[in-house]
Amino acid sequence: MLNSSIQPAHLWLDAVVLLLYFSAIVGIGLWAGRRNSNLTEFALGGRSIPWWAVLASIIAAETSAATFLGTPAEGFKTRSFIYAQLTIGTILARVLIAFTFIRPYYRYGVQSIYEFLEIRFGPWTKNLASGIFLFTRVLGIGVRLYLGGVIMKVIWQYLFPSLNVNIWIYFWGILFVTLLTTIYTAIGGIKAVVWTDFIQASLMMGSMTFAMWLLVHHTPGGLVTLKERLGGLPTFFQTGLDWKNSFWIGLKKVLEEPYTLFSAVIASTFLTMATHGTDQDNVQRMLTAKDFKRSRLSLILSGLADVPVAFGFLLVGILLSVYYEVLPDPHLPVADNEIFAYYIVTQMPVGIRGLIIAGVFATMMGSTSAALNALATSFTKDFYLPYFRPRTSRRSPVYAARTATVAFGALMVMVATLAAYAVLQDSKLTIIPLALQSFGYAYGSLLAVFLLGMLTKRRGRDETNILAMLLGIVSVLVFCKVKLPAFNLRQLLFSWRVQPADWAFGGCLPQWWPVIAFPWWVLVGCVVCFTVSCVFATPVKRVQSAEERGRLSDHQASRR
Repeated sequence: MLNSSIQPAHLWLDAVVLLLYFSAIVGIGLWAGRRNSNLTEFALGGRSIPWWAVLASIIAAETSAATFLGTPAEGFKTRSFIYAQLTIGTILARVLIAFTFIRPYYRYGVQSIYEFLEIRFGPWTKNLASGIFLFTRVLGIGVRLYLGGVIMKVIWQYLFPSLNVNIWIYFWGILFVTLLTTIYTAIGGIKAVVWTDFIQASLMMGSMTFAMWLLVHHTPGGLVTLKERLGGLPTFFQTGLDWKNSFWIGLKKVLEEPYTLFSAVIASTFLTMATHGTDQDNVQRMLTAKDFKRSRLSLILSGLADVPVAFGFLLVGILLSVYYEVLPDPHLPVADNEIFAYYIVTQMPVGIRGLIIAGVFATMMGSTSAALNALATSFTKDFYLPYFRPRTSRRSPVYAARTATVAFGALMVMVATLAAYAVLQDSKLTIIPLALQSFGYAYGSLLAVFLLGMLTKRRGRDETNILAMLLGIVSVLVFCKVKLPAFNLRQLLFSWRVQPADWAFGGCLPQWWPVIAFPWWVLVGCVVCFTVSCVFATPVKRVQSAEERGRLSDHQASRR
């Protein structure tokens, strides 16, 4: 039964705003895809995208719904800005990426960045690296997409408070967002991604700013109340240092706490180098700029833009904690991830509410569209063309990429629904760590082989890189004592029942060994993989082939 306090006219106004937004986004996607006659246009937009549009696209892609709803949840829980410490490392990492990774990608003219690994080492390294990206990106974006179901769930509870919420409410929200995003991404390619991201980034920033103003305005006493309830300025830094007992205990606490100054400067730098230097999703939009200099500018500025975005969304969460402390709401959701969504649906002005709900969908669609395009490009370039259809017509790769886009969209819906089920089982499960951890297991190995290829010319061998990368992944699982959400193998094998259970690694380690926090995982995997790979020399023929490819690329570039 419809909530009796809701006026139907208000619902219609919000619905019209949402309909106009979705129509505009899909329309832009259809318009952008009208000239995608080859894979270069589909994947890189002909390298003709302005640097400022690339900048907005990077911001929109990394500011997913996990940021829009998950970061306020961190601020709501901690009443601090300590999560924003990680932006220190993101800025340092982007400077390193800009002057280490970008130029070689442009030099060799790659469409999938894993082509670089084939040039430098060989096909085995490329295939494993690309396979890791395909698997982890579907998993990571799928987890983030579950938040599409969160906003639908909150809206459903607001409209029909007497009806029960089940997994299907999440599913239809996830399916709706993914379907729309898949349509305009499959047709429009990277141009649709970049230009819709520009709109979505603008809407996201506007929504965040308006939410902060409204919370201050609606809290009785305004800034005075906020100051009293918070007891001063929220905490900005957390060193994690505690040397009272011994050096080892202090170091153990630093490694076990995810948000410290040490993880911000060291761990976050390696984490961001992996996500923004070796991940096709993030790098692909950088390669749409006209040249590597414009790409560098977009990348570095996006790191600086991360600071106000992170602080802004954390501030929203802090303001929400004070607001609901002063004005308690018995219907406030138990799950922290749903607090901001609940406030949007129940407290935002009519019309503006529809626009900000569109902002939530915007962040989800922005990160999802970019991932779909990157997944389709990597699959087409790294697997379809070399192994399935080596001889194709000029347009065939575009059709293959569009088909892959639809297939990966379906996989994301499955993963997102499973993530929603996990949250239904544990309402206090926060999505930020869950989303980030999905690639922490393997991206250290990715970063290691790329660094080896960029920084050396004669170290690393195709066959042994596979061993090194697998050892890097295993080292993260074991040395960091990772617990993977999975199922009970005994129940599955003997009773044919799927029973949720954690797979705990690192049981062979002593009790005093720390349970290392997720920001450090990439560093652990990178060190192990790089060390093992570096032992083996690159075959002379492979070195000569890579140098010849580089000279040919330089010659072609000088002629242009």
